[in-house]
Amino acid sequence: MVDGMGIPEGTRVFDTMLGLPPDRDNWRQAFGNLVRDPGSAMLRQPAGFLFKDLPEVDADAPFSAYLLAEMDRWGITAGLVPVSFGGDDLGRQLVEDHPDRLHGSYAVDPNQGAGAVRDLRRAVVELGVRAAACFPCGTNPQVAIDDPRMYPLYEVCADLAIPLFLNAGVPGPRMPAWPQEVRRLDDVCYDFPELVIVTRHGCEPWTDLAVKLMLKWPGLHYSTSAFAPKHYPPDIVAFANTRGADKVLYGGYFPYGLSLERIVRELPSVPLRAGVWTRFLWENACRVLGLD
Repeated sequence: MVDGMGIPEGTRVFDTMLGLPPDRDNWRQAFGNLVRDPGSAMLRQPAGFLFKDLPEVDADAPFSAYLLAEMDRWGITAGLVPVSFGGDDLGRQLVEDHPDRLHGSYAVDPNQGAGAVRDLRRAVVELGVRAAACFPCGTNPQVAIDDPRMYPLYEVCADLAIPLFLNAGVPGPRMPAWPQEVRRLDDVCYDFPELVIVTRHGCEPWTDLAVKLMLKWPGLHYSTSAFAPKHYPPDIVAFANTRGADKVLYGGYFPYGLSLERIVRELPSVPLRAGVWTRFLWENACRVLGLD
């Protein structure tokens, strides 16, 4: 980790959003007919109009070696990667080979009903996953944060005592945004007071409301995923510096849209107070994920 500004030397870093090699040419297949505009066909990333200089992964080299080398190079101590039950699942192999550094998250689809609940329970038992993840706008058909189809997943996450990383705010891909309106989190937090939710991808343009809801609900948190540090919302930084020091978690977006190099080089310019850095970069994630 690059030291500077208020970052204490030697601070450990937990990245709550590491990824697997993206399919730059065929990403639209995953969303079916959700992305319809002709211009998106020219993009190499679902929100490619927002990102420049996309990280390129060498397909001829083992990704595991590349990922660990980049983590070592830029001071990333540990992180979350997506895992699944596929026979050749790279994420699962990464977690099995590097249990001291990599931990699994499991993506859930509320459209699968009871099957999604069964698979998540199985993932916790068999794969040792530490978190669930959901992209409401990216489900097909779309499912809102407060839709009844989400409730069995909230219930099982609360029962298993694992956090749910949940996209909130206007999505980058060109698809309708209504499922991720931040106001929808209020009823969910009310109905599941023991549930831990960590929002992903910004909560914009409702970051002021996200702050109000985090003040109100103990289980609601925020991660900085998919945002270069120089674009962190000012009200989120101000919240982290005051009453939200235990609520804001570092999340990257590597290798999907941001390089670790860019993130780490920009981090020291974020105006966090000295005492907040260790919580933001390490302690909050370890607490939320139940890690020592």
